[in-house]
Amino acid sequence: MKKFTFCELFHIFAPMGIELKYKVIKDRAQYDDCCNALESLLTLKSNSDVQDEVELLTLLIHTYDEANNTFAELDPITLLRSFMKEHNLKASDLIAILGVSKGYISDILNYKKGLSKEVIRKLAEHFKVRQEAFNRYYPLSPK
Repeated sequence: MKKFTFCELFHIFAPMGIELKYKVIKDRAQYDDCCNALESLLTLKSNSDVQDEVELLTLLIHTYDEANNTFAELDPITLLRSFMKEHNLKASDLIAILGVSKGYISDILNYKKGLSKEVIRKLAEHFKVRQEAFNRYYPLSPK
């Protein structure tokens, strides 16, 4: 059985008037709609249909983020906190992901210590973003 690419399927079904549920994100309004849809799906029980939709929306959002650098609006710690919320992670989960101490995580999240190169690399790898998302200046709290 021949496997079709997305483009081939689009050209087959588009003339038939079949409307796609999701499309390539082209503006901030579409981006926000996709983020809201993803958030809603993440609250549902996981099944294969929902998982496919989650993966598609994640891909569309990630592609838009990469092209438009939407995370540049957030400092690295605010970005980290948003990823934690999005992925239902607690500070204790970061200990295992990053292989660092509880105190270091607390200091990072409270702007007392900066992110090391190793932590930046691990965060970028875990959240599937470029290292530049976390490797930017942000002010630390005075001691």
